[in-house]
Amino acid sequence: MGKALTKQELHNLAMNHVGKDLEQRGFEFIAVNSKLKRHPQFVCIDKTSQYFFVIVKAVLLPANPNNYDLIWMETFKKHAFEKDAKVLYAGVGIGNPSGEHLPVYLNEEYLIEYNGIQVIEPNLN
Repeated sequence: MGKALTKQELHNLAMNHVGKDLEQRGFEFIAVNSKLKRHPQFVCIDKTSQYFFVIVKAVLLPANPNNYDLIWMETFKKHAFEKDAKVLYAGVGIGNPSGEHLPVYLNEEYLIEYNGIQVIEPNLN
């Protein structure tokens, strides 16, 4: 059995999946931040030069990767609004196929739950 992935390594794994998705969608990367609890993880532009702040959240399955802190998101949406950027959220669930109580190990198979990128509505509450 290998070494269990740290929170930072799980976060990086999630970012790799999301980064590939963003590339396939035609986004151009302006900045990438892989540090835990530093947001956004990606600053991108699309073909119309619209800026996007992309938040990536990695969770261990069976936790739901699509859930996020609504109160915190309101604060972040305000920051994006001030920068004329749109907010995208990408939740990634990662798990051990041998059981949800087991950690994910380096260089071993893992489960992934990724439902794509969610557009966070810009209207502030």
